[in-house]
Amino acid sequence: MEILNHVIFGLPLYKYIVAIGVFVLFLVLRKVFTITVIKSAQIFVSKTKTQVDDKILSALSKPLDLLFIVVGLYLAAVVIRIDTIVVLLTKSLTIVVVFWFLFNVVKAFQDDILAVFDKKLSHEIGLFILKSLRIFIIAVALLAILQTFGINVSAFIASLGLGGLAFALAAKDTAANLFGGFAILSDKIFKIGDWVKVGDVEGSVEDIGMRTTKIRTADKRLVVLPNAVIANSAVENFSKRDRRRITMKIGLTYSTNIETLQKVLEESKQMLQSHPMVHDEPIFVFFDEFADSSLNVFFSFFVKTADLEEYLRIKEDINLKIISIVDKYDTDFAYPSQSIYFENTLSLNK
Repeated sequence: MEILNHVIFGLPLYKYIVAIGVFVLFLVLRKVFTITVIKSAQIFVSKTKTQVDDKILSALSKPLDLLFIVVGLYLAAVVIRIDTIVVLLTKSLTIVVVFWFLFNVVKAFQDDILAVFDKKLSHEIGLFILKSLRIFIIAVALLAILQTFGINVSAFIASLGLGGLAFALAAKDTAANLFGGFAILSDKIFKIGDWVKVGDVEGSVEDIGMRTTKIRTADKRLVVLPNAVIANSAVENFSKRDRRRITMKIGLTYSTNIETLQKVLEESKQMLQSHPMVHDEPIFVFFDEFADSSLNVFFSFFVKTADLEEYLRIKEDINLKIISIVDKYDTDFAYPSQSIYFENTLSLNK
């Protein structure tokens, strides 16, 4: 078996074989562990009343798979004495395993965390904090890996601080948008799905991010607004109200007599008072003014919905009923018109 003692790169061949064997052994152990221990644990935790252990086991299973590979790689490296680089690599992978587990835990308990924020604050704040927590876990993992490779993290962070002022000046708009996002979420100005109007932009809120808010308009345009702009603007949230107001004028012809006008006013008001989707108060139906070509009747009332489509449907129904009332009393709607009078003058030439 002299071939096993053949030296390659300063080590006998058998050590390479042992190293490969160790690594393969841990791959086999990883498979056995998955089939036996993990499967058995899944059966056990499925019988418990709480879901916490199920979620922790789910978060732990994939990182444990990687841990077996890390240990096998480390022991194989020790056998063939190239542990200097591989040790650093295995330490880094161990850090990855730990923070991967933490990342998975956050993901597994995401719905529970959001449920707490839904009760106490808002769904969007919960999403924002979850995103921030994931970023924080990744950042800490990267710093730990840098420290493992001998990079002075403290000096690195301090060097970032030297450029902090320049960075702050460059990122002041981003910071303003970030605080604007917090203001939107903490004050509960609106939430995803609300129909809002910000300045000239009106539509449904699709997303509230760290820097911007996305609003889908009625014509399906996607408008992206910086949070700082929203925080410093007047915001109308139509979804927060339980009703919508209808204000309009109709014009009747000047040929309409007083009795007919009074009957139209009275029956229109009765129709609104009896309408199931119109609030009882306040309902205004009054003869308003003498316009250039019409007798104007003023309507003002509230309907029992904030939904735009239902609001338009109710308004259409009321408009059709008003047309029926006007037709019933044999009058008509006026339209802009002018009467021109010609005066005949006779010139006598004497």
